[in-house]
Amino acid sequence: MCAIQKIGAEKVQWAQHFINQGFDVLEHILKQTAEKYCVGDEISMADICLVPQVAERFKVDMSQFPTIRRLNQTLIEIDAFKATHPSCQPDTPDDLQL
Repeated sequence: MCAIQKIGAEKVQWAQHFINQGFDVLEHILKQTAEKYCVGDEISMADICLVPQVAERFKVDMSQFPTIRRLNQTLIEIDAFKATHPSCQPDTPDDLQL
């Protein structure tokens, strides 16, 4: 059983806590490296990994992470990212689908 299943009713708060901690650090790094994408003007592995983390499953307040929010918004407009977005996967719960 994964950790998030063990947490039960508090899983959203638990996930938000750890996502916020990671995004605090990532926001600081991206302020130094980001241009159009996470590292300059070419899509990299950092961009590919960013979009699933920003998925809205745990309702993280993205207003405190403007760089991450901007990059994610740019990326999800690209067809390849639209097609592979976590909310578009066959096993996505109905309430999280686009």
